Amino acid sequence: MELTVTTVLVAFAGVFLICFMKGAFGGGFSIVGIPLLSFVMDPVTAGGLLAPLFIAMDVYALRYWKPSTWSKPDLALLLPGLVLGIGLGYLLFRVMDHRAVAIVMAVITLIFVALWLVGGSDVTVRPRSSPKAVAAGLASGVTTMVAHSGGPPLAMYLLPLGLSKEVYAGTTSMFFTVGNATKAVPWLLLVRPAGNVWIVMAVCLLAIPAGVWLGWGLHGRLDQRQIYRACYGLLVVTALKLLWDGISGYLG
Repeated sequence: MELTVTTVLVAFAGVFLICFMKGAFGGGFSIVGIPLLSFVMDPVTAGGLLAPLFIAMDVYALRYWKPSTWSKPDLALLLPGLVLGIGLGYLLFRVMDHRAVAIVMAVITLIFVALWLVGGSDVTVRPRSSPKAVAAGLASGVTTMVAHSGGPPLAMYLLPLGLSKEVYAGTTSMFFTVGNATKAVPWLLLVRPAGNVWIVMAVCLLAIPAGVWLGWGLHGRLDQRQIYRACYGLLVVTALKLLWDGISGYLG
């Protein structure tokens, strides 16, 4: 990766956007900031750049998403599948067709949002399901390792539970704190960042406090219904980005 002012500014903006989303919604929408990074580096380099930064974001975000905001019963069901999924994703990283994974995840996410819209765009509270939680954690682990897109499977499990906006955001934040710490070593083994990447990474650390703080401020101003609508809307954006990545990969 060439070290230029443009590279540093674009990477800084991408990391800031990811931090803002983490502060506002707790995590799971990192992929919305990755397109910015793709302007100045390839996706694999971006993955290596973000892997340590995700840990720094998560640690800082714990100032806002404290243990009182975690749904511990759901995390107990989700986290084992997450760790297993990350391990599986690492093993399959070199042989898995990333384009196909992106397309399948996008289609499933769009169907999930479409069903919500057909149901009147209301939050219909449903009971917990251990099999669904394990499946969501496993799918999130694989997709977060392969494409930094672990948010949709987790959201498809948590949103129908009707958790309060604080508990929803806190639970997703803690979920990805564990996930990002787990996948950091595999990503660094796969990518092995060079000197310039570490320099850009150090600069991007400065974006974390302001990004998370501003996002947390937005979270406080939105009510329960607005938060859930925003999360569903972001799922559409995430799905369309995944769909574009998958289809353009085949066309390219």
